[in-house]
Amino acid sequence: MKRLIEKVIQRRNPNFAFDEHVTLYLLLSLVKDKGVNFLRGMKLLLYGKKPSKLLLGRGVRFFNISNISLGKWVKLDDYVQLTALGKGKILLGNNVGIGAFSRLIISTSFNNIGSHIHIGNNVGIGEFAYLGGGGGLEIGDDCIIGQYLSCHPENHHFEEVGQLIRMQGVSRKGIRIGKNCWIGAKVTVLDGVSIGDNCVLAAGAVVTKDMPSNAVIGGVPAKVIKIIEKKTIA
Repeated sequence: MKRLIEKVIQRRNPNFAFDEHVTLYLLLSLVKDKGVNFLRGMKLLLYGKKPSKLLLGRGVRFFNISNISLGKWVKLDDYVQLTALGKGKILLGNNVGIGAFSRLIISTSFNNIGSHIHIGNNVGIGEFAYLGGGGGLEIGDDCIIGQYLSCHPENHHFEEVGQLIRMQGVSRKGIRIGKNCWIGAKVTVLDGVSIGDNCVLAAGAVVTKDMPSNAVIGGVPAKVIKIIEKKTIA
């Protein structure tokens, strides 16, 4: 039974193998949990969408679902919310996992609709993430991301003294995170930032400017700590 379940999971994650300490009871609990999540995913048929091996936790919410595109084996944990009020779409690639209580919100304002949120293949995002899409947000393939990631592709104007900040409008440049990045817990990325491929972002970093590829990044505000050098094999 373990080998059969392992083969099924390997369709989503080819390198997956059960730990030797996983018992039959744990396997049965896994099958029950994922089976329920799979059945929940079928409710998208009611919205005219064709789910492709979609796994939904409890209390997952969609707004403007016609503007949401989901790849194969997408997993949305408990109480995830996707709000696709945007000029573009929320696009989740194959094998994307979004942790419980996370929010993917292109915009909330009907008088200034935002751009898009695009997440590549094989991306895992931890619990309590808040991903905005006002100016556009793109996360490349194969990124692994800890809890409480916060991305804000929008800034408020505040230069006019005597006028309420909320009445001064916003600017939007967008955020791009490259492929194969490891992002630690509680990282914040601000508008206009581009992060290169193969980066490691230390927990708690606040990224306020562009970062190169192959970098270890940390601090408030974040800076490059070192460049990851490619090792040659003799």
